[in-house]
Amino acid sequence: MRALTWRAAARAALLATLLLSAGCGFRLQGHTPLPAVVKNPYLEAPDRQSDFVQYLRHALLSNGAQLMQERAKASAVVSIISDNVARRVLSVSALNQPNEYELTYTVRFTVTAGDKELLAAQEVSATRTYSFDERALLAKDHEEDILQQDMARDLADEVMRRLSSL
Repeated sequence: MRALTWRAAARAALLATLLLSAGCGFRLQGHTPLPAVVKNPYLEAPDRQSDFVQYLRHALLSNGAQLMQERAKASAVVSIISDNVARRVLSVSALNQPNEYELTYTVRFTVTAGDKELLAAQEVSATRTYSFDERALLAKDHEEDILQQDMARDLADEVMRRLSSL
């Protein structure tokens, strides 16, 4: 009898959690419903092979968008104005060797539909820091690449959230 009431209480708690999370607008990460105006976008970028552009393309496709090959046939144009990664030294050793770096990934974009501006030029950025040791140069270069990809993914997710709010 006691095990039965414990199970019933656990099921009730699980049901309450599911109802509360559904009621507050919770969605699984990576699934952002897009409005009709951006269902058939054209993605314009100075560097189509950058990490950010690749993650944004993937996010658009996985959320039901059909990327158009021609600008004229698109329902909206997502224009990437700039896509930059900057690195600066945060700290140095007594021998004037870098100990720590800061990476900043900045993207500037705009969204238009015909002559109408849906999103004025906006800038999103992400910053990460990492330690540096010249004895592990290859590993630290790899760490920088991984951080850059992670920031590009985060920025693509942020742009997707802004597109879903149109």
